[in-house]
Amino acid sequence: MKGAYQIVVRNNKVQIKLYIKRNLTILQGKSATGKTTLLELIAAYDELGASSGVTVNCDAPCKVLSGRNWLRDLSSIENSIVFVDEDNAFMRSYEFAHAARHSSNYYVLVARESLPQLPYSVDEIYGLKNTNRSTTKYPVYSRTYASTYRIYGTTEFIGEKPQAVIVEDSNSGYQFFSALCEKSGIPCISANGKSHIYDIVLEREESDVLVIADGAAFGPEMELLTSLQRFKSIKLFLPESFEWLVLKSGLFTDKETQDMLLNPFDYIESSEFFSWEQFFTHELINKTKGSHFSYQKSQLNHAYLEGKTHNAIKESLPHLGIV
Repeated sequence: MKGAYQIVVRNNKVQIKLYIKRNLTILQGKSATGKTTLLELIAAYDELGASSGVTVNCDAPCKVLSGRNWLRDLSSIENSIVFVDEDNAFMRSYEFAHAARHSSNYYVLVARESLPQLPYSVDEIYGLKNTNRSTTKYPVYSRTYASTYRIYGTTEFIGEKPQAVIVEDSNSGYQFFSALCEKSGIPCISANGKSHIYDIVLEREESDVLVIADGAAFGPEMELLTSLQRFKSIKLFLPESFEWLVLKSGLFTDKETQDMLLNPFDYIESSEFFSWEQFFTHELINKTKGSHFSYQKSQLNHAYLEGKTHNAIKESLPHLGIV
């Protein structure tokens, strides 16, 4: 399944609007904002259709998954948007993660707590915001409107030099940023995995830290890591992935690449790539195969550390304070 989908769910009391463009979307936020109501309305429409009094407008089928027979039920659902409420314990299981990974569906998961077994994007964590447009003239016909908002915004960088840089892994991305930091005299530490970043930030003596990680799968780490911002100045640079940075650096000017970067959801088949980071890695490897800057994730080609290729990537970065 690929593409972006607008979902509008309504009855005579409420209307909820969502815009879904990845295979994993998380709904968080406060109670009584409409998350449970959303799933109840979709389930009612799926079972009773128009006679339920609910209207669901979407170009893809919308389903609610629940109960002890969830795995059996999921096996019969294809190319649909599947909603799961946090009351279902299976949502936190690796069995569910495996089933979702090997399906053709998109998933909208209502979960106030992080789901570390799933690689969801920091950009796809939303809350529901109520906008009451009811009228006092006809209160019996009043309707509550709700739409999504991003929980985590975008960090603005103005070139302030951090005391230390922590990079998610030890692969190509770390090798590139480590080279930049070395020239600037800034310690650059590999976390050897996103789940270790919190502990490293907590243990480091520096109070001003820049964290660089693949935003495409960093969602589960956000709540814990941002809690440290009460004690330290932690700036987060979370591009989709290092491979995405390379692709958008200007090294590839063909129309297909530019269109893909503009609307990735039209190119990324969810049954093949569980995370967008996997897709961008696949694309970069294929586009550079046989060239002087052939890309490998495990070991960075030296061409990325000097000359035209290096400068193109460096100049496309925001003002991180490490150049």
